[in-house]
Amino acid sequence: MSARRVLIMGAAGRDFHNFNLAFRDREDVEVVGFTATQIPNIDSRAYPAGLAGKRYPKGIPIFPESDLPMKIKELKVDEVVFAYSDVSHEYVMRRASLVLAAGADFRLMGADATMLKAAVPVVSVCAVRTGSGKSQTTRRVCSKLAAKGRRVVAVRHPMPYGDLEKQKVQRFATLADLDANHCTIEEREEYEPHIKAGTVIYAGVDYEAILRQAEKEADIIVWDGGNNDLPFYRPDLEIVVTDPLRPGHELTYHPGTTNLYRAGCIVINKIDAAAAEGVTKVRSSIRSINPKAVVIEAASPLTVETPEAITGKRVLVVEDGPTLTHGEMKYGAGVAAAWKFGAASLVDPRPFAVGSIRETFRSYPDIGVLLPAVGYGEAQMEDLRATIEAADCDLVIIATPIDLRRTIRMSKPALRVTYELQEIGKPDLDDVLARF
Repeated sequence: MSARRVLIMGAAGRDFHNFNLAFRDREDVEVVGFTATQIPNIDSRAYPAGLAGKRYPKGIPIFPESDLPMKIKELKVDEVVFAYSDVSHEYVMRRASLVLAAGADFRLMGADATMLKAAVPVVSVCAVRTGSGKSQTTRRVCSKLAAKGRRVVAVRHPMPYGDLEKQKVQRFATLADLDANHCTIEEREEYEPHIKAGTVIYAGVDYEAILRQAEKEADIIVWDGGNNDLPFYRPDLEIVVTDPLRPGHELTYHPGTTNLYRAGCIVINKIDAAAAEGVTKVRSSIRSINPKAVVIEAASPLTVETPEAITGKRVLVVEDGPTLTHGEMKYGAGVAAAWKFGAASLVDPRPFAVGSIRETFRSYPDIGVLLPAVGYGEAQMEDLRATIEAADCDLVIIATPIDLRRTIRMSKPALRVTYELQEIGKPDLDDVLARF
């Protein structure tokens, strides 16, 4: 019998993990390609032979997702595996319909087929949408476990935007490690806060190799989930963060709804900023599909450098990129700080956008009067810098997880807004982790 011909749809994360774990060494399957979306410039590369294994001596090509119907025919594809996240259920089924119409089978892979078992306990922190507050929840979990004397190592959902072979296993313990690995803004936003808190963090491409190395220095591994994806490691405790600023999304996005079904603990974040009806709707969703989960209410209060400097100023607000793009948030902490402390107006960055930043606004026209801190490579980071420099504003408000002033040279006055998770009432994370 000839090998089943498989094409994997992805965004340089779960697609590679699913291949490594479920397909790489199988004789009855031939993976004929990946398609890529969401991440710029991924579709011009190949999954290298050094990672693909002995059955793929030339590596595996990566195509734009827009070529999918053509590639199904051209490569005689039997099965298409959908392997990326933070998309609506309607989006997934539209892609499924396209694949089925082209003649191939369509598949989603579940937890048993894609999770690795660790030799140490695993706590996972995932979310129902990008921008829910998963990162600050992860950091709070890590700090609480470390305070109990545990050796905690975080493993982050993949962001392999550079040389894939060099990024097979990455370990970050110091800020110098970020520079040595030429990390992009997107990577720094996730790694730097862990490092500053004293937590070693791993990431990369081959998550079995990463796990075996991380186990050697950890009493507990904390899976730092990204893009509302499922964990790659089998958790002993699953914490899932919801967002009442986007009520209803917890039931309508993939695979965030799967996370909600699986959760042992659910955090309703941003209750200080959300309308009461939004919180009520999220609670109703939880009761409808996972009534046994422990529910924690939390806020993400703002801390602002020199807030008086905002008053009366025309401000350019720079927010976390993925939260505004495929996360579909309309505003974040920077806008909240601008209005709270009396900004005269928000400056529209679109007339000043250059290069890939202009393209980002074209691809995501609903972003509005905010500048997404996208930075998937050096060229895009330079475009972001040029856009900030060109903007006619009095002040730049930086509301990204890292201080952009360390990464991007800017001559304009700038201040930073930060936010951390704060549980409200009981139960809280101490209660959940004590039982764990």
